[in-house]
Amino acid sequence: MDLKPGSRWKSAVCTSEAVVVRPPKAPVGLECGGRPMLTLAEDRLEGLAPAAEHASGSLIGKRYFDEESGIEVLCSKAGAGSFSVDARPLRVKEAKKLPSSD
Repeated sequence: MDLKPGSRWKSAVCTSEAVVVRPPKAPVGLECGGRPMLTLAEDRLEGLAPAAEHASGSLIGKRYFDEESGIEVLCSKAGAGSFSVDARPLRVKEAKKLPSSD
């Protein structure tokens, strides 16, 4: 899996899609719903659903990251599956607080 910046991936088990914003420091497997993600050109398999422990959903426009690997992805299409790397769930990256303009 070549996770370079700008590469686009889709879930094998739901409608989630993601764009790699920051690549991992070492090779890892990007997953959604407990299954490896696919390139946009690959076809989804019919009849698959997200695994229960990986079904908390993904939100469009949110960035997800993993501190250990350094990967950061942007959700470009929401879905029922949640993103993970080597079975570790990715966390939502919170927006930075801006200083008040007063």
